Amino acid sequence: MKFGIIKERKTPADKRVVFSPSALVKLKTLYPEVSIKVESSSVRTFTDEEYQNLGIEVTNDISDCDVLFGVKEVPVEDLIPKKSYFFFSHTIKKQPHNRALLQALLAKNIDFYDHETIVDAHNHRLIGFGYYAGMVGTYNSIRAFGIKFELFKLPKAETLSGKEDLIRHLKRITLPPIKFVVTGTGKVGSGVKEILNAIKVKSVTVENYLTKNYTQPVYTQIDVLEYNKRKDGTVLEIADFFKNSQDYESNFERFTKVSDILITAHFHANEAPQILSRAMLQSNDCKIKVVADISCDINGPIVCTLRSSTIEEPLYGYLPIENKEVDLFHPAAIVVMAVDNLPCELPKDSSEGFGEMFLEHVIPAFFNGDKDGILQRAKITEKGKLTPRFSYLQDFADYKLV
Repeated sequence: MKFGIIKERKTPADKRVVFSPSALVKLKTLYPEVSIKVESSSVRTFTDEEYQNLGIEVTNDISDCDVLFGVKEVPVEDLIPKKSYFFFSHTIKKQPHNRALLQALLAKNIDFYDHETIVDAHNHRLIGFGYYAGMVGTYNSIRAFGIKFELFKLPKAETLSGKEDLIRHLKRITLPPIKFVVTGTGKVGSGVKEILNAIKVKSVTVENYLTKNYTQPVYTQIDVLEYNKRKDGTVLEIADFFKNSQDYESNFERFTKVSDILITAHFHANEAPQILSRAMLQSNDCKIKVVADISCDINGPIVCTLRSSTIEEPLYGYLPIENKEVDLFHPAAIVVMAVDNLPCELPKDSSEGFGEMFLEHVIPAFFNGDKDGILQRAKITEKGKLTPRFSYLQDFADYKLV
């Protein structure tokens, strides 16, 4: 079996990679029968020489590889027919901007596996960059607060060497007694929590967060049943929420009245209710000053996320009364940070972490007959057709512009 690590071709350039040089050495040690090639790249966080120095072949031609691993979407014209591909396609929610990509995967008879669909038998994701997105998003939220109120200046995360450097810079500043509310308790939320804990922001219960004042910065981390309620007022159950989310509505307003910074680390299904509404942000008792929308669903659960922002220009202002983007220094503006590729700001750390997860959870499936169904569940297209698990995408794939 021949594995190929592809060059990232999406603009803006992404420095991440599925496997670091050391991860590929480990892969070869565990499975000596595997042949590995790395496509030459000038933008990757690890240089060609770093791979070559560890005995990994670097080449401009990987067309003889069976399985090709990338991070971001592959441009349609660069897809090699009849291969197996792994990358983030951003198609499983029927995202219109990537319809042509899904159509090309089908037309080119590609067996396609999306990193986002690599899940266990209980449908829990096994790999991802979310942990690092949480770290960078938290750093950026504090940086945004300092910029907005001219309290302190932090360098951009992308200019720093890694996680420890982020923490060092945060420890140099003094935060006022502000409150952070964090939605979500998964991998992204774990990254948020690690940074807040590292800089001694105190974790408090929801009850205390909502009712008490503090002389130091604090945060609370909430899950779906703490910011949603059933419309009929009956008792909440997590299984019921995911089964009948249309019967729920947001109960997040109680947090907007006491929070300075919102950091979103949730997963939001299309059917779930909006979390942060325009009415909440327009309210006279809304205290939110910064929204770090790590989840970054445009026209989704966070009303002020009008667009994704970029690593180069990560912040913009949102004016609730007019529901429009304004200068972030507008006196009535809420600062929005909605960078949709935050782990790119920690490319080395995030690539190393991702590769470790992939080696542990995915690679064994190639050699044990996929006994746990990892590959089967993750496969979206096969031999020009959608797999049964993703047949709901058929109307999306069939759509043709008139």
